[in-house]
Amino acid sequence: MQLNHYLNFKGNTEAAFNFYKSVFGGEFLFVMRYSDVPTQEGQSPLSEADRQKIMHISLPINEHTVLMASDISEQFCAQTNKAFTVGTNHYISINLDASEQDEAKRLFDALAVNGTVEMALSPTFWGALYGALTDQFGIQWMINCQLETA
Repeated sequence: MQLNHYLNFKGNTEAAFNFYKSVFGGEFLFVMRYSDVPTQEGQSPLSEADRQKIMHISLPINEHTVLMASDISEQFCAQTNKAFTVGTNHYISINLDASEQDEAKRLFDALAVNGTVEMALSPTFWGALYGALTDQFGIQWMINCQLETA
């Protein structure tokens, strides 16, 4: 299991991560834009500007830590009924591999007790079990159990 910080930005993730890359060095491990997301039936189309925003980016800081982030759109805020607020725009991300699916489910269920589930732990288009929640103390968590290579 690996714990990492996951940051949310309001449209400037790419600029922020180019800055962090200049500070910490290294190369981006992964960059996905919203234009890479498969469109679901009944889903409102994103504007071209939103399609170019970052859905996920990761920058290894050292052998144990990866800084990750995404842009949060107004559409996401409306869907989750959650406003973007600078200062609380981060999650603790727990990353597990395919052999740890039971542990991913256990951790998600345990952290969700008396909390609020933002997205239930379920399979995703990027080949993982993923879920997000806010625990009973107001801490935001993401669980990502990679089942296959993205």
